Amino acid sequence: MAKETQQLDRVVIRFAGDSGDGMQLTGDRFTSETAQLGNDISTLPNFPAEIRAPAGTLPGVSSFQVHFADFDILTPGDAPNVLVAMNPAALKANLGDLPRGATIIVNTDEFTKRNLQKVGYDASPIDDGSLASYHVHPVALTSMTVGALADHPISKKDAERAKNMFALGMLSWLYSRPHESTLAFLRKKFASRPELVAANIAAFEAGWSFGETTEAFAVRYEVKPAKMHAGRYRNITGNTALALGIVAAGVRAKLPVVLGAYPITPASDILHELSKHKKFGVTTVQAEDEIAAAGIALGASYGGALGVTSTSGPGVALKSETISLGLMLELPLVVIDVQRAGPSTGMPTKTEQADLNMALHGRHGEAPVAVIAPRSPADCFDAALEACRIALTYRTPVLLLSDGYIANGSEPWLLPDVANLPDLQVEFASRPNGEDGKFLPYLRDPQTLARPWAIPGTPGLEHRIGGLEKRDITGDISYDPENHDFMVRTRAARIEAIEVPDLTVEDPSGQAKVLVLGWGSTFGPIGAACRDLRQRGLAVAQAHLRHLNPMPGNLGEVLKAYDRVVIPEMNLGQLAQVIRGRYLIDVVAYNQVRGLPFTSAELASMLEEVVKNV
Repeated sequence: MAKETQQLDRVVIRFAGDSGDGMQLTGDRFTSETAQLGNDISTLPNFPAEIRAPAGTLPGVSSFQVHFADFDILTPGDAPNVLVAMNPAALKANLGDLPRGATIIVNTDEFTKRNLQKVGYDASPIDDGSLASYHVHPVALTSMTVGALADHPISKKDAERAKNMFALGMLSWLYSRPHESTLAFLRKKFASRPELVAANIAAFEAGWSFGETTEAFAVRYEVKPAKMHAGRYRNITGNTALALGIVAAGVRAKLPVVLGAYPITPASDILHELSKHKKFGVTTVQAEDEIAAAGIALGASYGGALGVTSTSGPGVALKSETISLGLMLELPLVVIDVQRAGPSTGMPTKTEQADLNMALHGRHGEAPVAVIAPRSPADCFDAALEACRIALTYRTPVLLLSDGYIANGSEPWLLPDVANLPDLQVEFASRPNGEDGKFLPYLRDPQTLARPWAIPGTPGLEHRIGGLEKRDITGDISYDPENHDFMVRTRAARIEAIEVPDLTVEDPSGQAKVLVLGWGSTFGPIGAACRDLRQRGLAVAQAHLRHLNPMPGNLGEVLKAYDRVVIPEMNLGQLAQVIRGRYLIDVVAYNQVRGLPFTSAELASMLEEVVKNV
């Protein structure tokens, strides 16, 4: 008899287990299946920094949360409706995030006395009544997987490892997910070992069949596709979107792209992705350190390429001297900073947005550069294009501030029409520009204040290069005080001359007295919180900054139009400090540095108090 199918509008599922249990792969595959079905999606991977933390311990727990719905969503969800816990540590680490009535699927095979003791359980929570407020489904995932693979020519260890595929098959059945893409993925992933292909597919199908036949699940669920703009979509992470944006920029500028990078969490995937695109004129160099990586990128720009370097906070600190040199040479350079929780090594796999001060001010001397920040994984593509536009047009280093939440999270991305992407072509200097037939390397464009970009070796364009102060127009070395003052002010004016769009404000009623101003990855939680308040009849406005230097020309006017401005940040108030200093607005700063994104519920609660007390 076919089981009843219930319609849901949204579900939040969290897969959690030991670092070796394949939770990131399981979540990624479930997300891909969900994307194919057409739901709107947002994900939050969360994993330890250690390569292999002690098995079965709380520090070793890895999780992957996916929120999918039949409507437009903005966050990975505040709390899971379903937790798949592969061991006691996974249960204990995530239980506090679950609302009453949530569904818990536990792998009973791992709830041994030894594993329970590792995390401080005196008795199994499955049996002692402590989970009475949840819907608990005990499933012997490991032993059923091993049993299903008994006839396959693989070791018991390999059979046990396939339990994540059993769990994926079970959840795919339970939530009516398509699975053809997962089977194709397994065939490709284990192509060199056919026995593992067969075993993992068998484990997946066993999990699917278990869901279909067991009496534990009396109901199957379905979430219909979301209404989305017509077009072709793919699921994309922030790091992949940044990499593809850089590729697209190189194509639209008709320039080779050179990435100099040193592996660092959570930015390494940008290097991995760009290394796949040599056919588009992309060269990737894994340097021996962060300083060399920045030097490679800046040297490539000097040679006429689009120079890019990617890193995280510690790497930006090391690259700061080269960024200053790029400012002095007035050459394009794109520096991608995928922020992580710090300072120092900090929490490398956790998210934070605490590098804004460093991006704005973290160089010696007066060294302003352009700073922009994407707001979501899919937005990273457009932000990368914008960073390259600014760098190429204004001959300046540009810092692009992503973060771990955006980098590893994913969402549907509408593939753009390539013909509609901005034209980034640059006209190189080709002949002397002085009246006497000389080349004047600092004779500027009157609109952009950018100097000519002369490729080394071009006849007649020989000029001096280096970090020493230049004389205006001629580029000769100069220690003249007045000239230095002029050049410092001119370099600052060049950044202020960058054309950026006005800030748009979402204020549906037009009656809001409170404006919530954000930047970077706080966009989703802020947006969801504002939606919540409006649905309850409270007027609130939202605006989000992409350009952090220079800021939109109408920002001051926008800020003064509201009685109260609230700025939530995953730092201790860095944007709030800038806004106070520049616009003399006494903003309300709401800050956290937990290594996790805001939840929409906590922001909604805070904003409700502000709105009601204005």
